[in-house]
Amino acid sequence: MEPTPISRRAALRLLLGAGTLALLPDTHALAITQGDIDKTEAELAETQQKYDEVEAQLEEIATQYEALSQELAETLANIDDVNAQIVDTESQIEEKEQELTNKRDCLSRRMRSAYKAGGEGAVTALLSSNSLEEFESNVYYLDKITENDRQLIEDVERLKAELEQHRADLEEERGQLEALRATQEEQLSQMQAKQEEVQVILEGLDEDVQELIAKRDEEILQLAREREEQKKREEEARKAAEEAARKAAEEAASKTTSDTSSSGAQDTTPSVIYEDGTTTGSQARIVASCKSTGSPGSGLCAMWVSMVFSNAGYPYAGGNANDMYNAWTTSSNRADLKPGMIVAVSTHSHTSAGRIYGHIGIYIGGGMMMDNIGYIRTISVNEWIRFYSTTVTPRWGWLMGIALAE
Repeated sequence: MEPTPISRRAALRLLLGAGTLALLPDTHALAITQGDIDKTEAELAETQQKYDEVEAQLEEIATQYEALSQELAETLANIDDVNAQIVDTESQIEEKEQELTNKRDCLSRRMRSAYKAGGEGAVTALLSSNSLEEFESNVYYLDKITENDRQLIEDVERLKAELEQHRADLEEERGQLEALRATQEEQLSQMQAKQEEVQVILEGLDEDVQELIAKRDEEILQLAREREEQKKREEEARKAAEEAARKAAEEAASKTTSDTSSSGAQDTTPSVIYEDGTTTGSQARIVASCKSTGSPGSGLCAMWVSMVFSNAGYPYAGGNANDMYNAWTTSSNRADLKPGMIVAVSTHSHTSAGRIYGHIGIYIGGGMMMDNIGYIRTISVNEWIRFYSTTVTPRWGWLMGIALAE
């Protein structure tokens, strides 16, 4: 007579009634809770608000710096204009001095001539006069000639004095402009120092924001992992209980036992070997280094460029984007653009830091380039040029003057 079969559900009920619940693991308390994530989110929001406030302050400093730079440029232009007026006035003074010398020489010659003639002039005027009225008329004309000479000399002296006063006024104006320039340069220096101070604060807050974002993301992932692990443990416990129930049912239905064995398939996935067909030219090395060099952080575009070249075996260039623009970009002709060249602007209007330090990237060929904007971006050259050419013309050239081979 065969034993009466027993269902898995009935066997499970029997086992549970017999205390098989002891097989289920205790529920583990989660190391990360939603409250922890909410707390990090609140801290992140507060830090992000501080970051936005400091960034706005940096933007205001950049705006003031730009305006003061324009004022200084206007002051320098005024100084140049005043200097030119002083030079022109001095030239006019020299001309009047020469004219005055000539007039005085002329009068001196006439006086000497009259002296040599002695009193003959008056005597001649008297003897040649037919009447007293004619004599007075002749003497008047002689005196008039001398008076005209004196008047001309006085006019020249007056004009010379006016020019000298004008020169003095111009020199005083130049002194005031020089003092204004010194004040503006000092203000620019102080403003740049303040900008650098705020930039350091901003970078610190940026690091805090990045760390909090990473912390929040890690907490979310950890919570998800722990919940998954908890589900896994619960599923394993359920399966273990069901397996125990199954075995108990089999034992209850039959006094005989059977050995079971299981085998698993061996993973025979073949390994894949890739052949590197990359060329060994220096241009290709720089392009490869662009793709393998990570971002050193937001606002550090020039540092990334230096790291790319350093990782490719070249010296570390150093400096800001505007330094590299001024030192090593030599052309804005598209026909001259080669892979491995830097593409830069010394200033642009999109960010406060960009107004002062500019931006830079590396051309990788095929009409594309890469740059660091907090992460490594690949962008078309046309789009990059359209975006950053708000103030100066983008230019390109070989970093450190080293022409790369194809």
